[in-house]
Amino acid sequence: MSIQSIDVLYTAVATAENGRDGRVSSDDGKLDVVVNPPKEMGGSGAGTNPEQLFAAGYSACFQGALGVVARQEKADISGSTVTAKVGIGKTSAGGFGLRVDISASIPNVDAETARSLVEKAHQVCPYSNATRGNIEVTLSVD
Repeated sequence: MSIQSIDVLYTAVATAENGRDGRVSSDDGKLDVVVNPPKEMGGSGAGTNPEQLFAAGYSACFQGALGVVARQEKADISGSTVTAKVGIGKTSAGGFGLRVDISASIPNVDAETARSLVEKAHQVCPYSNATRGNIEVTLSVD
């Protein structure tokens, strides 16, 4: 699915200065953060980094998709959480790539229902749709 085939409801705009060792801000001023490479990648680790920002966005979006699916299935997901772990590393082709581990905790449903909800949310979530076939994404239920 390409962006042209959807009816765009909202467009976020952010601008980076100095890449991974600088600043990122949104056009509306609601986001304005210092970004630095993490210590594990030779940076100062003083600010946030693109992987943390991606993990924050993906976990929030996936939680929203989980809510959509839960309403359709009439499932109680109150008290649920979604955690996204975004890893960055070198690929065999010599560049860098990402991998994502999504973990959901849904305390008010049984394990089978939780797994089903997470799988369905993965089909609905815009971040999952954007990454599908591009990066490895694993799903788990706590």
